[in-house]
Amino acid sequence: MWQQILMAITGLAAGFAVAGGLFALIIALGVVARFAGKTHTARYVFWYEDAVALGGILGNLMSVYQISLPVGSVGAGIFGIFAGIFVGAWSMALTEIVNIIPIFTRRITLRRGMELIIFSMAIGRTLGALLFYIQRW
Repeated sequence: MWQQILMAITGLAAGFAVAGGLFALIIALGVVARFAGKTHTARYVFWYEDAVALGGILGNLMSVYQISLPVGSVGAGIFGIFAGIFVGAWSMALTEIVNIIPIFTRRITLRRGMELIIFSMAIGRTLGALLFYIQRW
């Protein structure tokens, strides 16, 4: 029994450390501030940061303890859309912040077609997510 209690405490502490690091990275990179700036809602930036932290905590608790919400297929679909928007926006903001796209285009000497590449990445991510959830891959 003591071994299980020790494992639970260790797992919880490790989870807090990883989650804290992720939230610190998101905030330090300015992703939340950038979203607030783009949407002209900078006065709510502290609410956004709290929402990111709370969402991560609740998501982890639901994942670890296998908590399910009785929202049905429609609720799952709505959640999936919002989760996809968040992940897509987060990844695009991160690539913009670290200047991956300009560095990559200079490396491969890309002169035109950037719109097509970005559109292809978005379509690929969407199709991958749909296949994952529909086919249960």
